[in-house]
Amino acid sequence: SYTTDTKSREENKKTVENLYRLSVDVKKIRRLKEWVLLQDVAYVQEIAGILQEMGADETTVANILECCPEAVLHTPAVINSQRALWQLVCQNEKQLIKLIEQFPESFFTTENQENQKANILFFQELGLKNNIITRFLTSSPSIFYNPVEKNKKVIETLQQNYLSLGGSDANMKIWILKLLSQNPFILLNTPTSVEENLEFLQRNDFTDREVLQLLSKLKGFIFQLTPTTMQKSILFSKNVFKCSDQELKQLVLKCPALLYYSVPVLEERLKGLLREGISVAQIRETPMVLELTKQIVQYRIKKLSALGYDIKSGTLENLNGTKKDFEVNYGKIQSKKERPIFNPVAPINIED
Repeated sequence: SYTTDTKSREENKKTVENLYRLSVDVKKIRRLKEWVLLQDVAYVQEIAGILQEMGADETTVANILECCPEAVLHTPAVINSQRALWQLVCQNEKQLIKLIEQFPESFFTTENQENQKANILFFQELGLKNNIITRFLTSSPSIFYNPVEKNKKVIETLQQNYLSLGGSDANMKIWILKLLSQNPFILLNTPTSVEENLEFLQRNDFTDREVLQLLSKLKGFIFQLTPTTMQKSILFSKNVFKCSDQELKQLVLKCPALLYYSVPVLEERLKGLLREGISVAQIRETPMVLELTKQIVQYRIKKLSALGYDIKSGTLENLNGTKKDFEVNYGKIQSKKERPIFNPVAPINIED
Protein backbone atom coordinates (compact mmCIF):
# COMPACT_ATOMS: atom_id res chain seq x y z
CA SER A 1 0.00 0.00 0.00
CA TYR A 2 1.16 3.53 -0.68
CA THR A 3 -0.01 7.06 -0.10
CA THR A 4 -0.41 10.13 -2.28
CA ASP A 5 -0.07 12.43 0.74
CA THR A 6 3.47 13.61 0.03
CA LYS A 7 3.70 17.13 1.46
CA SER A 8 7.18 18.28 2.60
CA ARG A 9 8.89 15.09 1.49
CA GLU A 10 11.93 14.54 -0.69
CA GLU A 11 12.37 12.30 -3.70
CA ASN A 12 13.67 8.80 -3.06
CA LYS A 13 17.16 9.05 -4.62
CA LYS A 14 17.48 5.29 -5.08
CA THR A 15 14.16 5.18 -7.02
CA VAL A 16 15.25 8.06 -9.25
CA GLU A 17 18.71 6.52 -9.92
CA ASN A 18 17.22 3.12 -10.78
CA LEU A 19 14.73 4.72 -13.19
CA TYR A 20 17.54 6.68 -14.89
CA ARG A 21 19.51 3.43 -15.32
CA LEU A 22 16.51 1.99 -17.18
CA SER A 23 16.38 5.06 -19.50
CA VAL A 24 13.03 6.11 -18.07
CA ASP A 25 12.05 9.77 -18.60
CA VAL A 26 12.05 10.85 -14.94
CA LYS A 27 11.10 14.43 -15.88
CA LYS A 28 7.83 13.09 -17.32
CA ILE A 29 7.11 11.24 -14.06
CA ARG A 30 7.89 14.38 -12.03
CA ARG A 31 5.42 16.30 -14.18
CA LEU A 32 2.58 13.76 -14.10
CA LYS A 33 2.96 11.52 -11.03
CA GLU A 34 5.65 12.97 -8.83
CA TRP A 35 4.15 11.33 -5.74
CA VAL A 36 5.57 7.98 -6.93
CA LEU A 37 9.13 9.32 -6.57
CA LEU A 38 8.44 10.42 -2.99
CA GLN A 39 7.59 6.98 -1.61
CA ASP A 40 10.03 5.42 0.86
CA VAL A 41 9.92 1.97 -0.72
CA ALA A 42 9.97 1.10 -4.44
CA TYR A 43 10.85 -2.05 -6.42
CA VAL A 44 12.18 -0.55 -9.65
CA GLN A 45 14.78 -3.18 -10.52
CA GLU A 46 12.57 -6.08 -9.44
CA ILE A 47 9.56 -4.98 -11.52
CA ALA A 48 11.80 -4.25 -14.51
CA GLY A 49 13.29 -7.74 -14.07
CA ILE A 50 9.84 -9.39 -14.15
CA LEU A 51 8.94 -7.46 -17.33
CA GLN A 52 12.25 -8.51 -18.92
CA GLU A 53 11.61 -12.15 -17.96
CA MET A 54 8.36 -11.90 -19.94
CA GLY A 55 10.29 -10.73 -22.99
CA ALA A 56 10.15 -6.92 -22.71
CA ASP A 57 13.17 -5.13 -24.17
CA GLU A 58 14.72 -1.99 -22.65
CA THR A 59 12.50 0.42 -24.62
CA THR A 60 9.31 -1.48 -23.66
CA VAL A 61 10.26 -1.49 -19.97
CA ALA A 62 10.96 2.26 -20.10
CA ASN A 63 7.63 2.94 -21.87
CA ILE A 64 5.66 0.92 -19.32
CA LEU A 65 7.28 2.60 -16.31
CA GLU A 66 6.86 6.08 -17.82
CA CYS A 67 3.14 5.51 -18.46
CA CYS A 68 2.48 3.75 -15.17
CA PRO A 69 5.28 4.59 -12.69
CA GLU A 70 3.17 3.37 -9.75
CA ALA A 71 3.99 -0.13 -11.01
CA VAL A 72 7.27 0.08 -9.05
CA LEU A 73 5.39 0.47 -5.76
CA HIS A 74 3.99 -3.09 -5.94
CA THR A 75 5.96 -5.96 -4.48
CA PRO A 76 7.38 -8.54 -6.90
CA ALA A 77 5.12 -11.19 -5.29
CA VAL A 78 1.97 -9.19 -6.11
CA ILE A 79 3.09 -8.60 -9.72
CA ASN A 80 3.96 -12.27 -10.20
CA SER A 81 0.45 -13.16 -8.95
CA GLN A 82 -1.04 -10.72 -11.45
CA ARG A 83 1.15 -12.22 -14.17
CA ALA A 84 -0.17 -15.72 -13.34
CA LEU A 85 -3.77 -14.39 -13.41
CA TRP A 86 -3.46 -12.83 -16.86
CA GLN A 87 -1.68 -15.92 -18.16
CA LEU A 88 -4.96 -17.79 -17.61
CA VAL A 89 -6.32 -16.00 -20.70
CA CYS A 90 -3.20 -15.03 -22.67
CA GLN A 91 -1.81 -17.38 -25.34
CA ASN A 92 1.80 -16.72 -24.30
CA GLU A 93 4.03 -14.19 -22.56
CA LYS A 94 4.63 -12.35 -25.83
CA GLN A 95 0.91 -11.50 -25.98
CA LEU A 96 0.92 -10.67 -22.27
CA ILE A 97 3.78 -8.16 -22.48
CA LYS A 98 2.12 -6.55 -25.51
CA LEU A 99 -1.09 -6.08 -23.47
CA ILE A 100 0.85 -4.68 -20.51
CA GLU A 101 2.56 -2.15 -22.79
CA GLN A 102 -0.80 -1.07 -24.26
CA PHE A 103 -2.76 -1.11 -20.96
CA PRO A 104 -0.25 -0.81 -18.08
CA GLU A 105 -2.74 0.73 -15.65
CA SER A 106 -5.18 -2.16 -16.06
CA PHE A 107 -2.42 -4.70 -15.38
CA PHE A 108 -0.91 -2.87 -12.42
CA THR A 109 -4.27 -2.36 -10.71
CA THR A 110 -3.80 -5.41 -8.54
CA GLU A 111 -6.62 -5.09 -6.01
CA ASN A 112 -8.94 -8.04 -5.29
CA GLN A 113 -6.80 -10.67 -6.98
CA GLU A 114 -9.00 -13.44 -5.55
CA ASN A 115 -12.08 -11.86 -7.12
CA GLN A 116 -10.21 -11.35 -10.39
CA LYS A 117 -9.27 -15.03 -10.57
CA ALA A 118 -12.76 -16.26 -9.61
CA ASN A 119 -14.33 -14.03 -12.28
CA ILE A 120 -11.88 -15.10 -14.99
CA LEU A 121 -12.74 -18.75 -14.28
CA PHE A 122 -16.49 -17.92 -14.20
CA PHE A 123 -16.32 -16.16 -17.60
CA GLN A 124 -14.46 -19.15 -19.05
CA GLU A 125 -17.11 -21.55 -17.70
CA LEU A 126 -19.80 -19.29 -19.16
CA GLY A 127 -18.25 -19.83 -22.59
CA LEU A 128 -16.59 -16.46 -23.21
CA LYS A 129 -13.49 -16.82 -25.35
CA ASN A 130 -10.14 -15.85 -23.85
CA ASN A 131 -9.64 -13.00 -26.34
CA ILE A 132 -12.95 -11.46 -25.12
CA ILE A 133 -11.89 -11.88 -21.47
CA THR A 134 -8.53 -10.16 -22.19
CA ARG A 135 -10.50 -7.31 -23.77
CA PHE A 136 -12.54 -7.05 -20.56
CA LEU A 137 -9.35 -7.08 -18.44
CA THR A 138 -7.91 -4.17 -20.40
CA SER A 139 -11.01 -2.07 -21.13
CA SER A 140 -13.31 -2.75 -18.17
CA PRO A 141 -11.19 -4.18 -15.32
CA SER A 142 -13.67 -2.97 -12.68
CA ILE A 143 -16.06 -5.87 -13.47
CA PHE A 144 -13.40 -8.28 -12.12
CA TYR A 145 -13.33 -6.57 -8.72
CA ASN A 146 -16.97 -7.57 -8.03
CA PRO A 147 -17.38 -10.73 -5.94
CA VAL A 148 -18.05 -13.53 -8.44
CA GLU A 149 -21.41 -14.25 -6.74
CA LYS A 150 -22.60 -10.75 -7.66
CA ASN A 151 -21.69 -11.22 -11.34
CA LYS A 152 -23.33 -14.66 -11.34
CA LYS A 153 -26.53 -13.17 -9.90
CA VAL A 154 -26.72 -10.51 -12.67
CA ILE A 155 -26.18 -13.20 -15.34
CA GLU A 156 -28.87 -15.43 -13.75
CA THR A 157 -31.32 -12.48 -13.72
CA LEU A 158 -30.65 -11.85 -17.42
CA GLN A 159 -31.11 -15.53 -18.24
CA GLN A 160 -34.41 -15.77 -16.32
CA ASN A 161 -35.75 -12.63 -18.00
CA TYR A 162 -34.66 -13.80 -21.44
CA LEU A 163 -36.65 -17.02 -20.98
CA SER A 164 -39.67 -15.27 -19.43
CA LEU A 165 -39.76 -12.86 -22.41
CA GLY A 166 -40.08 -15.81 -24.77
CA GLY A 167 -36.44 -16.46 -25.64
CA SER A 168 -35.49 -20.08 -26.22
CA ASP A 169 -33.14 -22.26 -24.16
CA ALA A 170 -31.22 -23.05 -27.34
CA ASN A 171 -30.44 -19.37 -28.06
CA MET A 172 -30.00 -18.15 -24.48
CA LYS A 173 -26.26 -18.85 -24.17
CA ILE A 174 -25.49 -17.12 -27.50
CA TRP A 175 -27.65 -14.14 -26.48
CA ILE A 176 -25.94 -13.74 -23.08
CA LEU A 177 -22.43 -14.06 -24.55
CA LYS A 178 -23.22 -11.53 -27.28
CA LEU A 179 -24.71 -9.09 -24.76
CA LEU A 180 -21.65 -9.39 -22.50
CA SER A 181 -19.23 -9.02 -25.41
CA GLN A 182 -20.99 -5.84 -26.57
CA ASN A 183 -21.29 -4.28 -23.12
CA PRO A 184 -19.53 -5.93 -20.15
CA PHE A 185 -20.53 -2.97 -17.95
CA ILE A 186 -23.99 -4.52 -17.52
CA LEU A 187 -22.30 -6.48 -14.72
CA LEU A 188 -21.90 -3.27 -12.73
CA ASN A 189 -25.70 -3.08 -12.39
CA THR A 190 -27.69 -4.73 -9.65
CA PRO A 191 -30.18 -7.51 -10.46
CA THR A 192 -32.91 -5.17 -9.09
CA SER A 193 -32.11 -2.38 -11.60
CA VAL A 194 -32.24 -4.93 -14.45
CA GLU A 195 -35.73 -6.02 -13.30
CA GLU A 196 -36.96 -2.42 -12.87
CA ASN A 197 -35.94 -1.39 -16.40
CA LEU A 198 -37.60 -4.40 -18.01
CA GLU A 199 -40.78 -3.82 -15.99
CA PHE A 200 -40.80 -0.18 -17.15
CA LEU A 201 -40.82 -1.26 -20.80
CA GLN A 202 -43.63 -3.75 -20.18
CA ARG A 203 -45.69 -1.07 -18.40
CA ASN A 204 -45.28 1.08 -21.52
CA ASP A 205 -47.01 -1.61 -23.60
CA PHE A 206 -43.94 -3.12 -25.25
CA THR A 207 -44.69 -6.80 -25.87
CA ASP A 208 -42.28 -9.46 -24.61
CA ARG A 209 -41.00 -9.93 -28.15
CA GLU A 210 -40.45 -6.17 -28.54
CA VAL A 211 -38.60 -5.96 -25.19
CA LEU A 212 -36.26 -8.73 -26.38
CA GLN A 213 -35.78 -6.86 -29.64
CA LEU A 214 -34.87 -3.68 -27.72
CA LEU A 215 -32.44 -5.54 -25.49
CA SER A 216 -30.57 -6.83 -28.53
CA LYS A 217 -30.61 -3.47 -30.33
CA LEU A 218 -29.48 -1.53 -27.26
CA LYS A 219 -26.55 -3.92 -26.69
CA GLY A 220 -27.24 -4.01 -22.97
CA PHE A 221 -27.08 -0.23 -22.55
CA ILE A 222 -30.67 -0.31 -21.35
CA PHE A 223 -29.37 -1.62 -18.03
CA GLN A 224 -27.40 1.57 -17.49
CA LEU A 225 -30.61 3.61 -17.65
CA THR A 226 -33.32 4.19 -15.08
CA PRO A 227 -37.12 4.23 -15.48
CA THR A 228 -37.03 7.99 -14.69
CA THR A 229 -34.56 8.89 -17.47
CA MET A 230 -36.39 6.65 -19.98
CA GLN A 231 -39.73 8.24 -19.06
CA LYS A 232 -38.31 11.74 -19.64
CA SER A 233 -36.87 10.76 -23.03
CA ILE A 234 -40.17 9.16 -24.09
CA LEU A 235 -42.19 12.26 -23.12
CA PHE A 236 -39.74 14.53 -24.97
CA SER A 237 -40.01 12.46 -28.17
CA LYS A 238 -43.80 12.29 -27.90
CA ASN A 239 -44.03 16.09 -27.69
CA VAL A 240 -41.57 16.67 -30.53
CA PHE A 241 -43.13 14.20 -32.97
CA LYS A 242 -46.73 14.85 -31.81
CA CYS A 243 -47.62 11.17 -32.00
CA SER A 244 -49.75 8.63 -30.15
CA ASP A 245 -48.33 6.09 -27.68
CA GLN A 246 -48.51 3.38 -30.33
CA GLU A 247 -46.75 5.52 -32.95
CA LEU A 248 -44.05 6.45 -30.46
CA LYS A 249 -43.51 2.79 -29.61
CA GLN A 250 -42.83 2.06 -33.29
CA LEU A 251 -40.38 4.97 -33.44
CA VAL A 252 -38.52 3.63 -30.38
CA LEU A 253 -38.34 0.14 -31.90
CA LYS A 254 -36.94 1.69 -35.07
CA CYS A 255 -34.54 3.92 -33.13
CA PRO A 256 -33.80 2.78 -29.53
CA ALA A 257 -31.61 5.90 -29.15
CA LEU A 258 -34.89 7.74 -28.38
CA LEU A 259 -34.96 5.70 -25.18
CA TYR A 260 -31.24 5.66 -24.48
CA TYR A 261 -30.18 9.28 -24.94
CA SER A 262 -31.03 11.84 -22.26
CA VAL A 263 -33.36 14.78 -23.05
CA PRO A 264 -30.49 17.35 -23.30
CA VAL A 265 -28.67 15.14 -25.85
CA LEU A 266 -31.82 14.56 -27.93
CA GLU A 267 -32.65 18.26 -27.76
CA GLU A 268 -29.19 19.32 -28.95
CA ARG A 269 -29.22 16.86 -31.84
CA LEU A 270 -32.74 17.83 -32.88
CA LYS A 271 -31.84 21.54 -32.89
CA GLY A 272 -28.73 20.78 -34.96
CA LEU A 273 -30.82 18.99 -37.59
CA LEU A 274 -33.46 21.75 -37.70
CA ARG A 275 -30.72 24.38 -38.15
CA GLU A 276 -29.61 22.49 -41.28
CA GLY A 277 -33.10 22.96 -42.73
CA ILE A 278 -34.28 19.41 -41.99
CA SER A 279 -37.93 19.17 -40.92
CA VAL A 280 -39.42 17.34 -37.92
CA ALA A 281 -41.45 15.25 -40.43
CA GLN A 282 -38.21 14.07 -42.09
CA ILE A 283 -36.69 13.18 -38.71
CA ARG A 284 -39.84 11.29 -37.73
CA GLU A 285 -39.57 9.31 -40.98
CA THR A 286 -35.90 8.45 -40.26
CA PRO A 287 -35.39 8.86 -36.46
CA MET A 288 -32.09 6.92 -36.56
CA VAL A 289 -30.48 10.19 -37.67
CA LEU A 290 -30.67 11.23 -33.99
CA GLU A 291 -27.95 8.67 -33.28
CA LEU A 292 -25.49 10.99 -35.05
CA THR A 293 -23.68 13.85 -33.33
CA LYS A 294 -24.13 17.43 -34.57
CA GLN A 295 -20.57 17.40 -35.99
CA ILE A 296 -21.13 14.20 -37.99
CA VAL A 297 -24.42 15.57 -39.40
CA GLN A 298 -22.73 18.81 -40.51
CA TYR A 299 -19.83 16.95 -42.12
CA ARG A 300 -22.12 14.56 -44.02
CA ILE A 301 -24.48 17.30 -45.22
CA LYS A 302 -21.49 19.29 -46.49
CA LYS A 303 -20.19 16.29 -48.45
CA LEU A 304 -23.60 15.53 -49.96
CA SER A 305 -24.24 19.19 -50.82
CA ALA A 306 -20.96 19.27 -52.77
CA LEU A 307 -22.51 16.59 -55.01
CA GLY A 308 -25.63 18.70 -55.49
CA TYR A 309 -27.75 16.54 -53.17
CA ASP A 310 -30.41 18.62 -51.40
CA ILE A 311 -30.95 17.12 -47.96
CA LYS A 312 -34.03 19.32 -47.34
CA SER A 313 -35.99 17.70 -50.13
CA GLY A 314 -34.25 14.31 -50.21
CA THR A 315 -34.39 11.35 -47.87
CA LEU A 316 -32.37 11.31 -44.65
CA GLU A 317 -31.48 7.66 -45.33
CA ASN A 318 -28.37 8.88 -47.20
CA LEU A 319 -27.27 10.79 -44.12
CA ASN A 320 -27.83 7.86 -41.84
CA GLY A 321 -25.89 4.88 -40.51
CA THR A 322 -22.30 4.12 -39.60
CA LYS A 323 -19.30 5.72 -41.29
CA LYS A 324 -19.12 2.72 -43.63
CA ASP A 325 -22.87 2.95 -44.48
CA PHE A 326 -22.50 6.64 -45.28
CA GLU A 327 -19.44 6.10 -47.51
CA VAL A 328 -21.38 3.44 -49.49
CA ASN A 329 -24.38 5.77 -49.98
CA TYR A 330 -22.09 8.69 -50.84
CA GLY A 331 -20.29 6.55 -53.43
CA LYS A 332 -23.59 5.58 -55.08
CA ILE A 333 -24.74 9.22 -55.35
CA GLN A 334 -21.32 10.24 -56.67
CA SER A 335 -21.22 7.54 -59.37
CA LYS A 336 -24.81 8.35 -60.40
CA LYS A 337 -23.86 12.03 -60.77
CA GLU A 338 -20.75 11.20 -62.83
CA ARG A 339 -22.50 8.67 -65.08
CA PRO A 340 -22.87 10.02 -68.69
CA ILE A 341 -26.45 10.62 -69.84
CA PHE A 342 -25.72 9.01 -73.22
CA ASN A 343 -24.30 5.61 -73.93
CA PRO A 344 -20.80 6.16 -75.39
CA VAL A 345 -20.62 2.68 -76.91
CA ALA A 346 -24.01 2.80 -78.65
CA PRO A 347 -23.84 2.66 -82.52
CA ILE A 348 -24.08 6.10 -84.21
CA ASN A 349 -27.13 6.72 -86.37
CA ILE A 350 -25.72 8.01 -89.70
CA GLU A 351 -28.88 10.02 -90.51
CA ASP A 352 -28.40 12.01 -87.28
